[in-house]
Amino acid sequence: MSDVTFKPKRKSGPIKFATIGAWLISLLFFLPIAWIVSTALKPKGSIVVSPPVFFFRPTFDNIIEALSFDNTLDYFTHSVIYSFGSVSLAILVSYLAAYSFSRFKPAGTDFLMFLLLSTRFVPAAAFVIPYFQLFNLLRLKDTYIGLIAFYTMFAIPFSVWILKGFLDGVSQRFDETGLVYGASRFHIMFKVILPQVKPGLVAAFVFNILFVWNEFLYNFQLGGAKTYGIPVGLFTGSTKGGGIDWAYVASIGTLYVLPLVVVIYVFQKYLLVGLTFGTVRGEV
Repeated sequence: MSDVTFKPKRKSGPIKFATIGAWLISLLFFLPIAWIVSTALKPKGSIVVSPPVFFFRPTFDNIIEALSFDNTLDYFTHSVIYSFGSVSLAILVSYLAAYSFSRFKPAGTDFLMFLLLSTRFVPAAAFVIPYFQLFNLLRLKDTYIGLIAFYTMFAIPFSVWILKGFLDGVSQRFDETGLVYGASRFHIMFKVILPQVKPGLVAAFVFNILFVWNEFLYNFQLGGAKTYGIPVGLFTGSTKGGGIDWAYVASIGTLYVLPLVVVIYVFQKYLLVGLTFGTVRGEV
């Protein structure tokens, strides 16, 4: 008898429908961004017309004009400084805290982790007045130190939760082996364990930079002319001549999302891993 190989039929139908559905949902969520970008590239006379213009010759005049306004570049500079500064500091502090919770397991670790996360339960607006008074008292209002410290504090709880999940997935045999061979705790933390939780670090960084970069309320209340970021600049500069300057809004909005697009595109492979809150590691 000749050998007969039976190949199972591939169920390509459901997969194709799932792919089409995923594309449709993605395009639906992308429509607001597409509208912002297309509006920024339209001639001013074609932005607010009825019926809307879908085919036009792109121009960068709106973007160039928006960048020529006073303080526009300052808003971008302020956002970069306090956003990346605070999130970088928060990741460092959170890694040290998460390592302590994961490896040393102090008494009441679960309750302490709950307390950390509970700081995010209360609506942000409830803290505005207390922090405003505190910043005035400490003379931190409209300073980079104040904003970086504030956003660092807000980014730490979520980062600790993410990183602890990753660190729990790394076997403690790595630490024990390093200690047996005479390695310092510092060497183990930053040379042995840190490279293994790199996806967690990147995921925590991306999730927090999304929050800080887009945050408006506290920057508006605790900041000032020296530290206002792009959200505040977009809010205060959107109205001109008694109406909304849609060319300005779309141009600044387009430039505003570009850094986040670049960051997410570069680190997108780590985001799905970050959503799982940890990985499974084998024993040494």
